[in-house]
Amino acid sequence: MSTSFLGRVTRRGFMTALIIGGLMAMATDKGQAADPENTLIMQLKDGPVTIELFPDVAPHHVERIKKLTREGFYDGLKFHRVIEGFMAQTGDPRGDGTGGSDLPDLKAEFSRIPFERGTLGMARAQSPDSANSQFFIVFQRSDWLDGQYTVFGQVIDGMDKVDLIKKGDRSANGLVRNPDVIEWMKVQADIKK
Repeated sequence: MSTSFLGRVTRRGFMTALIIGGLMAMATDKGQAADPENTLIMQLKDGPVTIELFPDVAPHHVERIKKLTREGFYDGLKFHRVIEGFMAQTGDPRGDGTGGSDLPDLKAEFSRIPFERGTLGMARAQSPDSANSQFFIVFQRSDWLDGQYTVFGQVIDGMDKVDLIKKGDRSANGLVRNPDVIEWMKVQADIKK
């Protein structure tokens, strides 16, 4: 487990950090999670990012992300909204923040897990039950999101690659011109050695 993750936790979030720590406890120093079935590898232009999924926290969202990943849905999708110091958002096949998969929207699976650096959350419209395929990764602690968006995973290796995603225009709500893309994303269990 990354000791830097626990080092950033405040006293207020200590119990929540213990939950996350337990979920991440089997990760090795190289970012390989103990359960390849609940680990994603996302290839960016600057290298791979390893993501530990939280099926015990958000089972329906994790199931959706894995299903779409296995279908190749995320391959080539743009990081259409990226705000410096906040987050990078992707998962829209239209590339403008208005699209999703053909699957029905998901009911919220809110938890007490805080949005720390590298946390993945599902993007949604105004309704809490409108998440579909879009997700975001936060660059730093974003406490105003806690309990408002479904947390479904955590970057355990490669956050330095996420930091290099091209940023958007803050005055245009993070809209990115010529955005970076997810080159490919796979469930680790599906990667042939």
